[in-house]
Amino acid sequence: MGLIDALALPANLIDAAKALALRAPAQQRPGMAKRLANLPGVRSILAGQMRKQVAKRVRPDHYPAPYAAVELWRKYGASGAPAYEAEARSIAELFCTAASRNLVRVFFLQDRLKGLAGKSPQIIERAHIVGAGVMGGDIASWCALRGLNTTLQDREMKYVQPALDRARALFEKRIKDPIKRDQTSARLRADVEAVHVPDADVVIEAIFENPEAKRELYAKLEPRMKPSAILASNTSSIMLEQLNTNLADPGRLVGIHFFNPVPQMQLVEVVSTAQTQAAVTQSAIAFVRKIDKLPLPCASAPGFVVNRVLFPYLTEAMLALEAGVSPTLIDAVALDFGMPMGPIELADVVGLDIAMHVGQILAAAFSKPTPQNVVLRVEAKKLGRKTGEGFYRWQDGKAVKPDVVGAAPDDLQDRMVLALVNEAVAVLRERVVADADLLDAGIIFGTGFAPFRGGPLKYARDRGVAACVARLEHLAQKYGARFRPDAGWSALA
Repeated sequence: MGLIDALALPANLIDAAKALALRAPAQQRPGMAKRLANLPGVRSILAGQMRKQVAKRVRPDHYPAPYAAVELWRKYGASGAPAYEAEARSIAELFCTAASRNLVRVFFLQDRLKGLAGKSPQIIERAHIVGAGVMGGDIASWCALRGLNTTLQDREMKYVQPALDRARALFEKRIKDPIKRDQTSARLRADVEAVHVPDADVVIEAIFENPEAKRELYAKLEPRMKPSAILASNTSSIMLEQLNTNLADPGRLVGIHFFNPVPQMQLVEVVSTAQTQAAVTQSAIAFVRKIDKLPLPCASAPGFVVNRVLFPYLTEAMLALEAGVSPTLIDAVALDFGMPMGPIELADVVGLDIAMHVGQILAAAFSKPTPQNVVLRVEAKKLGRKTGEGFYRWQDGKAVKPDVVGAAPDDLQDRMVLALVNEAVAVLRERVVADADLLDAGIIFGTGFAPFRGGPLKYARDRGVAACVARLEHLAQKYGARFRPDAGWSALA
């Protein structure tokens, strides 16, 4: 088959190009394949395939740059003066888009979080984790993966072994060198008897959410810890003021709150009370950076930052579900805004039992509604991805979703997004975090809030504070007081 014959058969074009290249001498094959790929007809077909692959990950109205790169290559190829000039013009145009400016902002926000650790004088080499459930086990495996000698404690070995098995799977996935993989595995050990507590530089409690049980555990741990060690709780919903009451030194307790799944989530909240020693907080921040996570310092408050801001967004999604809107349609509305995952799927991933527990605490603290569809599924043991069924059925770790049918209510996107933004404004007003940039960073890296929008507060400013307030007032008239604009909007303006 000659080249003209190959070009006449678009369906077999790529296979034909490969075959032609393979017929050439070995030293000529790379150059021939490159020349074939740069032929105009071939470029058009390959560019179409590239666009399809890009479309699986991002939308052109959210992230235009990958599509622009494909189109430049389709029109001009990979070399020559016209290609270089078109590329320069395209880059200049892309630099001026809102998405580009916001993504640059996100880069600097990430850099700021990384820089919070400074140069801590404390050397952190050993971690001890208490609680071998999903969170505790995954925290332990991540610490070992990032170079810390780590011990994992629970009541019996039968509770620790599943965590060690998950850790082995993580190491096999992340570490290709078998020698390094074995070295990493050796850094993670079971410690049912808690004999290594006195050696640890950081002790993290990750047991179930019960204040009394946590206080009883601290009473056993604190006397055995070395004075310089960090005592931390991974609690997601309990204020630290309820946990430090029986400590000999309440100032040594700090929150180090990881998010699920630990290997994928970058952000870790570092939670302090008025009693927490500044040196303890700084050591906890340094520990978070030591294991290659992004620390977000925040005050002890109901829900801290991420869960509190996310809760109204999830609530509106659940209320829409109760009103008859399909889960796939609700998720599609969130994806249209730019979220990496819809709220219904997110709830399944987090675990509906966890979502319900945190939601009930926040609903009581802030007088917010509690959707009953989550409660019913928890009672039926349909907890989401971890049980194979929640709002979706799960297969091989992925949600099995019906096709999107019908149209969502016109105001659903604003109900979800502005509920989140309004809560972010309240968090800033209450000084749970130090400033607006840190809050935006926390919500981007902790919830996946559309990065190209620059964070919820940046989005509010870009949309217009007055416009956001007016829209919230309209929603409040229609749906009730939960949409009433927070008093902090005036300061944001």
